[in-house]
Amino acid sequence: MGGVVIGRDVVLGQARRSLDDGRPVLLEGPAGIGKTAVHRSLLDAAAGDGWLLLCCAPTEAERALPFAALADVLAPLADRAAELPPPQRTALAGVLLSGEVTEPVDERAVAAATRALFEAVARPERPHVLVAVDDAPWLDPPSERALRFALRRVVPRIAVLVTARSDRPQAMPAPLGLDHGATGALLDRVTVGPLGVGALHHVLRAATGTALPRPLLVRIAEESGGNPLLAIELARAVLRLPQQPAPGADLPAAPSLRHLIADRLAALPPPTRHAIRLAALSGVPTLDGLARAGVAAADLDPAEEAGLVAVAGEDVSFAHPVYAAAVRADVPTGVRRRLHRLLADTARDPDERARQLARCTSAPAPEAAAEIAAAAARQQARGAPEIAAGLYDTAARLGPPETVAEHARWRLAAAQCRYDSGDYAAARVAAEQAVEELTGPARGEALLLRAVIGWSADESPEKIMAIAERALAAAPPDTALAGRIHAHLGMFEDAPDPARRHAEHAAALLAGSPDDRPVYAAALMLLFFNEVRAGLTARTELLEQALAAEGDEPSWLAGTVPAIWWRGLDEHERARERLHWLLNRAVGRGDEPSQHELLCHLGETELLAGRWADAATHIAEARELGEQYGADSAGVEWLEGLLLAYRGRLEEATRIAVEGLGRADELDDRWRLRIHTQLAGYAALTGGRLPEAARHFGVLAATVDELGLVEPLAQRFEPDWLEACVGAGDLATAEAVLERLAVRHRRLPRPWTALGLARSRVLLDGALGRDPSDALVELDAARAAVPADVLPLDRARCLLVAGVAYRRIRRRREARDALTGAAAEFDALGAEALAARARAEAERTGGRVAPRQLTGTELEVARLAAAGRTNRVIADTLFISPKTVEANLARIYRKLGVTSRAELGATMARGVIGDG
Repeated sequence: MGGVVIGRDVVLGQARRSLDDGRPVLLEGPAGIGKTAVHRSLLDAAAGDGWLLLCCAPTEAERALPFAALADVLAPLADRAAELPPPQRTALAGVLLSGEVTEPVDERAVAAATRALFEAVARPERPHVLVAVDDAPWLDPPSERALRFALRRVVPRIAVLVTARSDRPQAMPAPLGLDHGATGALLDRVTVGPLGVGALHHVLRAATGTALPRPLLVRIAEESGGNPLLAIELARAVLRLPQQPAPGADLPAAPSLRHLIADRLAALPPPTRHAIRLAALSGVPTLDGLARAGVAAADLDPAEEAGLVAVAGEDVSFAHPVYAAAVRADVPTGVRRRLHRLLADTARDPDERARQLARCTSAPAPEAAAEIAAAAARQQARGAPEIAAGLYDTAARLGPPETVAEHARWRLAAAQCRYDSGDYAAARVAAEQAVEELTGPARGEALLLRAVIGWSADESPEKIMAIAERALAAAPPDTALAGRIHAHLGMFEDAPDPARRHAEHAAALLAGSPDDRPVYAAALMLLFFNEVRAGLTARTELLEQALAAEGDEPSWLAGTVPAIWWRGLDEHERARERLHWLLNRAVGRGDEPSQHELLCHLGETELLAGRWADAATHIAEARELGEQYGADSAGVEWLEGLLLAYRGRLEEATRIAVEGLGRADELDDRWRLRIHTQLAGYAALTGGRLPEAARHFGVLAATVDELGLVEPLAQRFEPDWLEACVGAGDLATAEAVLERLAVRHRRLPRPWTALGLARSRVLLDGALGRDPSDALVELDAARAAVPADVLPLDRARCLLVAGVAYRRIRRRREARDALTGAAAEFDALGAEALAARARAEAERTGGRVAPRQLTGTELEVARLAAAGRTNRVIADTLFISPKTVEANLARIYRKLGVTSRAELGATMARGVIGDG
């Protein structure tokens, strides 16, 4: 350890133990209590142990400097920037000022780069890296967001030490979100409390050079409440008296530390008071900057001798943040305005000049407004939207009434910046204020932004549509603005016909606008997509045209449309490639909402492709990501329910479906209604509750028809509906469903419609008492035409239906072969309920089916364990508890005659883990 910290052995010991264990540590207590001293002692100890220290100590003045704190933290890792993906590398150059910044800094990419650098130096076995922030509440907002994003993903592999001022320790929210989620469960909040008389004796003697009498020392300890900084100020006040107070006399009045400091300020020479006032009001005070404002270096000497400031080279800093705050509080309003003006007039940095102008200008001033707006644009480009928003607001306030265009642009920019910073509530208020203030096209822009904010904040679809329609009414017709609004309406609208019309208008209006190429490409994709959904012939040339126009910049409006289309055609590899391309771009930018959406799409794609372990991984990642940034969980819950239903865990799947339907009814959300109704139907069908399943699928069909959704690409429910109707004895509805499915197949033939039609005809022939032989031949041909790795669940279900049909017409050998094959295919997938049904049907043929070596769940546990996954990871991936994983592993070891994961891995590698 470096310097000795008096009276803090307990606090230091507790904090050190937590840091060694990877637990984040928050040192909290009132101003002046000694948090920084403890913080520095812990840093010295970590450095002595060879830890990598990534530190910053922001001040109140630096809160207006975007990424100032993050640059300090990441400086030791700057040489690793070359290893980052291009978007992250470019963004980090803007933070570290390590290269020319030619495009706006993407704040999400900064956060992703921060996480990537932390990951690069993190070790799994124990922390050896310490991220330390002294006085975290003064972090500039962009640094705070980037650190918040990164730290919650790397703890406990990286240790975290933070200090924060608090008069109510343990009661205030922790900085950087350290008290949330998994990090919150690890957080150790350490209160730095008052010092006792003995410790204060050493502190005061070191600070004042005088050993105070014990009675006086006790009184100072009582008056200061054990706060060392307040005790030092009290001791100095006492020592300035002509003689020490008598035992019964009052000490110098000290209602607060600020009052005591004000007394010290009053004792300074006028030039010194002027100098430190300028220093306190500066962004980052330097001797050169103060000299331009008329301050001589010697003017600071009395303040330095009094222990208020420190001068090191060109830098001027206050000995404690409280001192700077006390100085600012001591400046009268009129004087403060004049000093800000002086600093503005003498500043060389245009951003510092703009900040000072914003603080000293109250009347309309077009030149000042323009300077402040230019500074806002620079801050926005640097990835500091929150700071830029405040400057844009000031520019709009200071702009004279005649600068209508600039006022509109600045108001809109302020709202956009708040949206970009993720503060949707503030962005909503700013956008609504802009709507009230602006007219003409600018009002249309403001309304469009308001609709986008509502979309991101999960407001009701009806409200979002109403706002977007108002935007369209405010926009001049036949303009690019109108085209952009039509494109957004094409995405917001759920019904295909109006969505198609909006997309068509957007494509026509944006075709000649080079600045709107991504939105133009999105409009083409939405037009193609909604034409298909409306039942029109698929114009694939539109999709190709959109992909060509898109280039390397997919629009968030419709970037997933090609993948949804290819998945709808059962071209899973093309869909997978598109989604991974988009996901890699989103990861590089740090775009979590897009990552969440893409992981859900990947989960759905792998479910259809029969790669359920991969699907489970994507779904679990989407769940974790959504919980971290507060995404709507409906899609993840539906996918989890579908995976559970496929695996035969029907009670859990049904619970998810029921909860989802309740939420859909509460929100009047037709998308939620559709997905959870389909889940409820499948779970009921697999569980043998056939009338219930038929009812659910009937509701789903009615909802789809009500929307005019002729071709719901993502919903393939007719074969299940027909099976439920046949089982429930409703053959008239079953025949109507078969015709409905046949129409879908004629309009757009796909592997799933071919398999579904063949399966359905066999089922219906059997139910109507017709000879199913011709239908069975058709089913065999349909199965042969679909590769084994495409729709494996559908192919296995075809075998199950065929086996039952063969048994009913007394073709026992074909029945047994089909049912045994179905059981094996269900086993390979992990579809336990359907595998059990296939075995039961096979036994009814009079033959015997070999017992499985491993169940579906055991097989998946074995594969993951052999791949080196921990029990916790296996549990999260398969949605089971760690105890269930342990029980499955015990059975697996017993069945296979192995005793370790190494032996299990070898057995897997030899390919002798079977399922039948």
